Amino acid sequence: MSAFLRFALISLIVSFLFVRLINAPGYTDAFYHYNAAARLANGDGLTEPYLWTYIGATESLPESGIFPSHLYWMPFTSIAAGISMRVFGVTYAAAQIPLWLMFWLTTLIGWGVGRRIGGTRRHAWIAGFLTLFSGFFTRYWGATDTFAAYALAGSACLGLLGLLSQSKSARLALAAGVFAGIGHLTRADGLLLLIVGAAVVIFWGHTKITKKVLLFIMLMIGYLAVMGFWFARNLNEIGAPLPVGGIQAAWFRGYDDLFSFPPDASPSTLFADGIGVFLQSRWEAFTNNLGTFIAVEGVIVLAPLMLIGLWVRRGDRFVQPFALYVIGLHFAFTLVFPFPGYRGGLLHSAAALIPFWAALSVVGLDAVIAWWGKRRRWRVESARRVFSAALVVYAVGISVWIGGRGQVNAGEPPEMYQWLSDQLPDDARVMINDPAMLYTFTGLGGVVIPNEAPDVIAEIAERYQIDYVVIEPYGVPAPLRAILDVPPDFLHELMREGDVILYQVVDTPSS
Repeated sequence: MSAFLRFALISLIVSFLFVRLINAPGYTDAFYHYNAAARLANGDGLTEPYLWTYIGATESLPESGIFPSHLYWMPFTSIAAGISMRVFGVTYAAAQIPLWLMFWLTTLIGWGVGRRIGGTRRHAWIAGFLTLFSGFFTRYWGATDTFAAYALAGSACLGLLGLLSQSKSARLALAAGVFAGIGHLTRADGLLLLIVGAAVVIFWGHTKITKKVLLFIMLMIGYLAVMGFWFARNLNEIGAPLPVGGIQAAWFRGYDDLFSFPPDASPSTLFADGIGVFLQSRWEAFTNNLGTFIAVEGVIVLAPLMLIGLWVRRGDRFVQPFALYVIGLHFAFTLVFPFPGYRGGLLHSAAALIPFWAALSVVGLDAVIAWWGKRRRWRVESARRVFSAALVVYAVGISVWIGGRGQVNAGEPPEMYQWLSDQLPDDARVMINDPAMLYTFTGLGGVVIPNEAPDVIAEIAERYQIDYVVIEPYGVPAPLRAILDVPPDFLHELMREGDVILYQVVDTPSS
C-alpha cells in the first residue's frame, strides 16, 4: 500500500472520530443550518419559519407563515446535509456524513500540498497530520456549519489556482471556478476566491490576451455552474441575485446591528458615532483577529513557523495565490467587516487555510533547524525528523484535548424549551433570543429579539404576527434593557421560570 493510501485510511478513521464528537447542534449557526437541512430533507425546500435577523427579511409574514431561507448565510452546508438526510434519514448523524467526507478530503489536500511545497514524503505526512489534528478546529468539524465545507472548497480552489498560475490549463481554470462557486455557495466571503482566481488569470504569467480571456471565461463558467441556480432562486424570491445582508455588514457600528429593526446600517450611518469609534472598532478587530491567527490558525506554536515558511516560499508560483487570499481575507475581516470578522467570520473562513499553513509550517521548521543547526553543529536531517515528530505529537495532544472539551452530546431539550413547549399553543409565534434553537426543540416559529427600544416590539409583532415574547436577561441587547424594569403596556406577563419571563402580546398601538 502506498504512503498516500496509508495516510488516507488513517485519516478516514480519525476524521470520523473527530466528527462524531459532536452529536447535536450546539450554537445558533449549527441550529440554523441543521433546521434548513431537515426541512429540505422533508420536502419543504429551502425555507424557514423564523427570522434570526431582520436583514433581508420580507416586509410581512407570508401567507404560509414560512420565509425563504438563507437570506444572510449561504446554503451549501444545508443543501449537502439535507441531501444526506433525505437518503439516510432525518438524524444528526446523517447530516454529518457529507461533513465527515469533506473534512477527510481536506486532509488529503493537506497531504498533497505538503508534498508539492516541501517535496518529500516527510513534508506530506506532517502536513497531512497537521491538517487532520487541527487544534481549535477539532471541535467544529462535526458541527452543521460551514467549517468542513469551506475548508474543502477553499483549499481545493487555492490549490488549483496555484497550479493554474504555472500551467495555464483551461481545465484547471474550469475546476478552480467550480470550487470558487462552492466556496461562495458556502460562505458570502467565498466570493474572494473568485476575485483571487481572476487575479491569477489576468496578472500571472501568460501574456497573450486571447489566452487570458479563455481562462477567465472557463473560470466564470465553472463558478456559474455552481452559483447560477442560487442566483435564479434569489431572483425569484427577492428580486435580486444575492441578498444585501453580507454587504450591509460593512456599515455596522457594532455587532448587534445584525439584529436592528429596521436594518438601517448604511454608508451614511458608518461614522455616526465619530471617527474615534470607527478607528477603535478596527483596532479591536485587528487585535482579536491577530489572536485568531496565532491561537486558531497557528495553534500558537505553528504561527511563527507558518510565516517563516511563507517567506521562504514567497517566490513559488504555487503559493502566491494562497498568499494573496490570506492578505485579502484578513484585510477584509479587519477593516471592511470588523464586527462579523472577529465575532466568528475569520474563524470560519480560516478553515480553508489549514492545509497550506500546515505545509508551510513544516517548511518554516526546516528553515529554522537549518539556520540553528549550523550554529550548534546538529545533524540537520535527524533534527528535522525529530522536531517534525514533536510537532505532530503536540498537534495530536492539543487537538484531542480541545476536541474532548468541545464535545456536544444529544439529549433532552434544555429545561427552558421544555417549559415553553408546555406553556404555548402549537401554532404560537414567538420573539426570542435564538429562534433557530427554539424551532429545533419546539417546532415553534417566530423572530429574534431586536436591538431596539421596547416599543419597537409592537411594530414587529404586528408585522410578523408575534403572539409571545420571551425575555432572557443575559441575552437582552442594551437598547431593550428597559423592558426588564418597565415593560410596555402591550405586553402582559404570563409567568416566570427562574430569570426567564414569558409575555403575551395583548395589544399594540395600532390595534
